[in-house]
Amino acid sequence: VWEVCCFESSDQRDLFHTLIMASEVASDIDFTPDDGLSLAEFVVKHDGLTYNDFILLPGYIGFEANEVDLSTKLTKDIVLKAPFVSSPMDTVTEAPMATAMALMGGIGIIHANMDADRQAAEVRKVKKYEQGFIMDPVVIGPDSTVADILALKDKYGFSGFPVTDTGKIGGKLIGLVTSRDIDFVPKADHQKSIREFMTTHLVTAKAGCKLPEANQIMQESRKGKLPIVNEGGDLVSLIARTDLKKNREFPLSTKDAKKQLRVGAA
Repeated sequence: VWEVCCFESSDQRDLFHTLIMASEVASDIDFTPDDGLSLAEFVVKHDGLTYNDFILLPGYIGFEANEVDLSTKLTKDIVLKAPFVSSPMDTVTEAPMATAMALMGGIGIIHANMDADRQAAEVRKVKKYEQGFIMDPVVIGPDSTVADILALKDKYGFSGFPVTDTGKIGGKLIGLVTSRDIDFVPKADHQKSIREFMTTHLVTAKAGCKLPEANQIMQESRKGKLPIVNEGGDLVSLIARTDLKKNREFPLSTKDAKKQLRVGAA
């Protein structure tokens, strides 16, 4: 009868139940505020609550702040370390917001006010921002030109590309081209084949190695990219140093099993 008579919405009822539970915790803490009411007094003495009728002041806790665990389940199998989800609105969530949310431990939901191809492209930007083993790296062939590399750099935002004999993942690795190789190539030579500028003496890791092992190889070699090859020398994946740095700077980031940032789409 109390709930039917006193609460106009489920939000108010939920708020009341939360305060009741909090008051039980507060009753175990010997704390009397200098101004206002304790949580227990507030709940007992007031029979009507709205969001604008009170201000909650922080009290004392018996544990360290770094012991607080805010992780929560978004779905049965997806856990967020920070309980924040950005709205799928066209003024709120596209790739930049979704990337930022995932890096901080939450998740962003790409809005649907666009065609399917563009929405997929927004999701792809987030997934490629940080990765462990890059299973689908952008690969070029030996006949690609410097101009082709510069165009890819403008398109994807990075300039390190493995070179295989087929120009595809799974082809035999023959080189690697980065911005160091082409930064000072004069414009008159932009139509020359990349085989004239690519690095051919490569440090690689064998397929089947674990991510920590591959990371250690890359750190010791001081390379920006580490190609992963099979016994035949065919390219199977890639690791980038920039992803190691992102992993260190954002330890709470929300990732999937492939170590890519998680993102949703409406």
